[in-house]
Amino acid sequence: MKRSELYDQVFAYQKHNRFFATIAEGLEKEGAEELTSLGAFDAEPVYRGIHFNADPDVLYGIVYQTRLCSRILAPLLSFDCHSPKYLYKTARTLPWEILLNKTGSFAISATVANSKIKHSQYAALCLKDALVDHFRDKFGSRPDVDRQNPDLLLNLHIDNNRAVVSIDASGGALHRRGYRQNAVAAPMQETLAAAIIRLSGWDGKRPLVDPMCGSGTLLCEALMSSCQVPAGYLRKRFGFESMPDFDRQKWQALRRKVDRDIIGLPDGLIRGSDISKEAATAARSNLNLLPNGSDIVVKRCSFLDGGQIENSIIVCNPPYGVRIGNKEETADLLKEFGSFLKHNCRGSEVYLYFGNREMLKMIGLKTSSRKSLRNGGLDGVLAKYEMY
Repeated sequence: MKRSELYDQVFAYQKHNRFFATIAEGLEKEGAEELTSLGAFDAEPVYRGIHFNADPDVLYGIVYQTRLCSRILAPLLSFDCHSPKYLYKTARTLPWEILLNKTGSFAISATVANSKIKHSQYAALCLKDALVDHFRDKFGSRPDVDRQNPDLLLNLHIDNNRAVVSIDASGGALHRRGYRQNAVAAPMQETLAAAIIRLSGWDGKRPLVDPMCGSGTLLCEALMSSCQVPAGYLRKRFGFESMPDFDRQKWQALRRKVDRDIIGLPDGLIRGSDISKEAATAARSNLNLLPNGSDIVVKRCSFLDGGQIENSIIVCNPPYGVRIGNKEETADLLKEFGSFLKHNCRGSEVYLYFGNREMLKMIGLKTSSRKSLRNGGLDGVLAKYEMY
């Protein structure tokens, strides 16, 4: 008997098959489109997230394959919450033993906004105390907190005095794909790189090139997109395995089906380079962890020495002041790069992500479009240039 059969549809997500995806600001529309393509329905974008419906087996596929979303949350309970005391009292009534063994481990992430409870860490502490005291009263012992590798990862969100307690069905931030074993300074988040590949409209019919590839995040995401490698391919565990109605046979069958759809990579379709030996080595190492990754050529050279890049899609996250030291160096590099693009990249579409918007003025090229995109704490912009 499954744990959920002891308490039929006791949790909110079981009653409504309604879930929530968190996503970077500015990507809500694209995230809703991606979730729909993966089988979700009634996807409703909101600020930095998407509400959506999905059957349980579809949920497994969404967590395994989404390239854009940061986390997928399965709500357990939502309630009005005007005080820490009421948060504790209400959370303590949940049948936590359905989700977690008394000898297991858990962790809690929390966010609060516009509410009487002001501090996220204190809110998380109240939820932790409620769970622990529930187990102590019922079993005389309690599960442990493990922030690194918990059996159960919970999320608490309080907004306008409305609290939602959820299982993190992802099991942790989904941008951590697992391929970035080596990285250089200020690497791009994997979900942002995936968004750039998607927003470029690249369909694999033209070569894709990153002439300042760093540790290869854009190259890895392009590879995974082109070869239909699921974003969670290298992840060992997923949070939905802790859900009380988890069906392991359905999950294993779905994973096998998705993995069978991985295809090969045409020769020369994706390539990269970087002037830094450390970066080029890291990019090759990271790519080698993915199917077909060893087929991508990464050279150690300056973009000036890499030859012409014509009739291609060029994606790049140029180094900026935070990464290379000062504005003068950044301005000189970008001016040189802009000249290279103008004179050596005829017929190409160029997508440059700038973590610092001031860089738009430095490159000396006219944009054909711009889109605001956040990368960690940076309020950046993706600029498109067309090389005639």
